[in-house]
Amino acid sequence: MHLRKILMVIATFASLNVWATKPLPDKVPVPADNPMSTQKIELGKMLFFDPRLSMDGTISCNSCHNVMFHGGDGRPVGAGIHGQRGGRGSPTVWNSAFYTVQFWDGRAASLEEQAKGPVTNSVEMGMTSHDLVIERVRQIPGYIAAFKKAFPKEKNPVTTLNLTRALATYERTLVTPNAPFDKYMKGNKKALNPQQIRGWKLVQEIGCTSCHAGEIFAGEGFKMGEGNFQPFPQIPGSKYDKMYDILADKGRYEVTKKDEDKNVWRVPTWRNVAITAPYFHNGKVKTLDEAVRVMAKTQLDADLNDAQVADIVAFLNSLTGEFPKQTMPVLPATPNFSITPDP
Repeated sequence: MHLRKILMVIATFASLNVWATKPLPDKVPVPADNPMSTQKIELGKMLFFDPRLSMDGTISCNSCHNVMFHGGDGRPVGAGIHGQRGGRGSPTVWNSAFYTVQFWDGRAASLEEQAKGPVTNSVEMGMTSHDLVIERVRQIPGYIAAFKKAFPKEKNPVTTLNLTRALATYERTLVTPNAPFDKYMKGNKKALNPQQIRGWKLVQEIGCTSCHAGEIFAGEGFKMGEGNFQPFPQIPGSKYDKMYDILADKGRYEVTKKDEDKNVWRVPTWRNVAITAPYFHNGKVKTLDEAVRVMAKTQLDADLNDAQVADIVAFLNSLTGEFPKQTMPVLPATPNFSITPDP
């Protein structure tokens, strides 16, 4: 079947709500081997904000995934130690608990696995090994006590595994419920205005929800560890390929080295998309209306008019949720001595 016809079939099914859109669930998925606890959340929060986990003591998880902001850093691409710049933008950490795979290319199967990566990435936090990270953490008395509280059944709880478990546990609290769309889906028909309702219908009719479905609009029916991966662009050859350098980064191919994974990416969430500019893996697109035009053309071969774009943008704004208040943690001190970061 020709691609255009396939897309028309997709759009037809989408308009019938086969790929159902849903309000955000009340609970996040939690792995059996890492249950939630208050002590683990507090430990994870301290670790998330602590720049001492980086080689030069300047970068924390929050530096790129700012929970006082929209969970990213607002830059086109992330920044790391010594002013280095990465090649991709920092995805929002908000609602990441609902993702079935992590990172733009889906290389991590869980939040725990994701938490292990940035600390030893040479461009990000720059530690040369996880052993070095744990060695530094063990020099801080307050962390030893906090790990013992979070993992009371373990004799020596300060380990890489438990560090990642604590970080992931804190990140599972970063959920933004009660967006206008959620209220609408729960019965408040005044929660969306007419333009937002038109936009919601339009994204279904033209086929956007064939990929952006489910409670976080990133795919429906995938198990943890299984990703919703799609080519970007799905239909190469538009002016946007060169305009926004879409094809330069090979995406998932850099992980798998399979030709079929060239320019393939994990489908990102639409949750809070109105406040997480700039857009796409390389942060090349600065406005949401332009991002809508790019996606419509590159993925569905659709040329939207200004009114259609405005309606879709209005709908996407209805997916901005309520951000639970975050307070800065008091990080454990090193009484009477200093941890001098390695050069």
